[in-house]
Amino acid sequence: MKKAAPAADLKKTSVLRRVPPFGAMRYSAEPAFEGDISLFELPREALPIVVEAISGRALTLAPGDRFLATSGYRESTRWVVGRIPDGGLIAGQDYWMLAESGIVGDLIADSPLEKGHLGQVKYLGTVCDERGEALNIRQFAAKPAAGGADHGAPLFLVLGTSAEVGKTTAGIAVLSALRHQGHAIVIVLKATGTSSLAEIVRYQDFGAAQVFDCIDFGLPTTYPSQRDGIDQFFDAALTTCLSIEADAVVIECGGDMLGANVPVFLERLKARRKASSIKVILAAADALAALGAKRVLHDMGLSINLITGPCTDTPTVQQRTLALCGIAAVNLAQGTGLELAL
Repeated sequence: MKKAAPAADLKKTSVLRRVPPFGAMRYSAEPAFEGDISLFELPREALPIVVEAISGRALTLAPGDRFLATSGYRESTRWVVGRIPDGGLIAGQDYWMLAESGIVGDLIADSPLEKGHLGQVKYLGTVCDERGEALNIRQFAAKPAAGGADHGAPLFLVLGTSAEVGKTTAGIAVLSALRHQGHAIVIVLKATGTSSLAEIVRYQDFGAAQVFDCIDFGLPTTYPSQRDGIDQFFDAALTTCLSIEADAVVIECGGDMLGANVPVFLERLKARRKASSIKVILAAADALAALGAKRVLHDMGLSINLITGPCTDTPTVQQRTLALCGIAAVNLAQGTGLELAL
């Protein structure tokens, strides 16, 4: 059964940032699957939760609010693990907000850390087109240029040993240094993990010409691990970014380098570029994590050019990281030493 809803009054989460505004909107109480544009409601007895709006600002969902989001997967090592149940989301049932960007599904587990977005919401139905077919964010994805050639721009790859170790800080430091050196057009790809429009806006603030992430290519996140078709997804993202006539490309892999299908992405990247031509910046939690990452990346055929993150926060741990890894270790949050990587 199709129902009407006043689209202009609905709040939208940032996972739908590529979806154009609706005029009249209809939705159907059919099961929702990954990427389906869906209508939810925060129950009146619930506490408010905070998500990310399509503008990138923090958006409070008040009890009783109806809003648009999508279903998806998340396998964070630090925040939340959740999934779409077999058979999809069922209208009238409650699910969990798994990420600030507006990813909804079954909650498997979460960490003790405070999360402003985590709360139960009710699924009402999927938004439909004039033919009654469910709309999906894939329909609004960027399309790689046919036969797009790699323009050979220098490539800088930022990897991390876990979430929240300073990968975006490192990426912005690389971007800033490149801009300072006269690179006018720098493309940024947040290749894996869970989307964050706030991070995209930060890259734009520091002068990135264009910034892409998984939503631009039709996926809410790059989870679950070892998912079917993820290699073609990464190929489309790489074709789009590498075919732009740019002075440099910065790629940040979200999460840790073993999850979010990062190993698959690295294989697809090496199929495009010689490993020796890729400058790798590693953000590591501590010296032992940096050493482990060095060995894992060596097995993947990649060499680290610079180490940063909490493993460089004090002279003690910085010197230990350098001694264990034999690679320059610099605290990029302090803005020094990046020329070693560039």
